[in-house]
Amino acid sequence: MLLNLSAKGLADFVHGGARMRRWICAALLLGCMSTSVGCAIPIYSANPERRAEQLVYTSENLRLLLQEWERFWMVDQPDHMTPYRVHGGVI
Repeated sequence: MLLNLSAKGLADFVHGGARMRRWICAALLLGCMSTSVGCAIPIYSANPERRAEQLVYTSENLRLLLQEWERFWMVDQPDHMTPYRVHGGVI
């Protein structure tokens, strides 16, 4: 296909590139701004009492995560394969 080198064809080609550049710059700007802005919906309540309760629940869940991980990989004591309860520690 031959490139139309007339004045109108050249102007359309140049302006089309400028239009594409504008879209790319707008998309890059939007992408950069979206990474620097926090979440639009806050994760915790604005009420201080309710927020404290939510923070306690969150920290408790994170604390229990290690226990769940050990239980999944069966590295917690006592061993899960024992048929009876054992203390698992030094008495």
